[in-house]
Amino acid sequence: MLSGLIRLAVASFIAAAVPCVSFAQEAPATSPTAPSSAPAAPPAAATTPPPAAPEAAKPSEPAASSGEGSTGETVELPARPFAYIEGKADRDEIYSAILGSLGLVKRDMEKANVAPGGRPLAVFVESDDTGFKYHAGYPLEAVPDGKSSLSEAVKIGQTPSGKAMRFEHQGAYADIDATYDAITAYLDEKGVDAQDSFVEEYANDVKDADDPTLQVNIYVLLK
Repeated sequence: MLSGLIRLAVASFIAAAVPCVSFAQEAPATSPTAPSSAPAAPPAAATTPPPAAPEAAKPSEPAASSGEGSTGETVELPARPFAYIEGKADRDEIYSAILGSLGLVKRDMEKANVAPGGRPLAVFVESDDTGFKYHAGYPLEAVPDGKSSLSEAVKIGQTPSGKAMRFEHQGAYADIDATYDAITAYLDEKGVDAQDSFVEEYANDVKDADDPTLQVNIYVLLK
């Protein structure tokens, strides 16, 4: 069964509406007129328009759902060097707090001439009714010789490793609770036993929590 940390991550959420596609009705054909005894010029044939094709979704219109990750892919996460900051934030401020932490880590990495080895991560290690404790930072290509930190705030450790299930969220971070709800339902249905930790990997650089172009890979660590 899904552990308490992910359940606490799920807040109120709204089911996405599914657009309905309407079909145009074909106009009924006109009943033929009975012929008269006297010959007469035939009336002009009425042209019945063909039935309209179903309206297709427009490429520019986003899907109604924000990419809820209802199915997962089992993966093996390797341990990698990880430069990170420990942080804590309220639920309503979590994304902006993570972005602030990532900015500080990136600044100290540039000062130390250390290159990132992957996309930025947030490892959620604890939660309560008000918010989360997290480690936010970057995987590294290599650990600087003899260093266990880059500064007083930025530490060097390892990313979580082992078997995990990978899910995807596509849409605003403000709507990510719906994805976590789908993940919770999926793990419960499959009887998957998860650890009290999960990882978000930010696949693109989005500054606004309401930006619908955000892409997040969510890794649920398994027991």
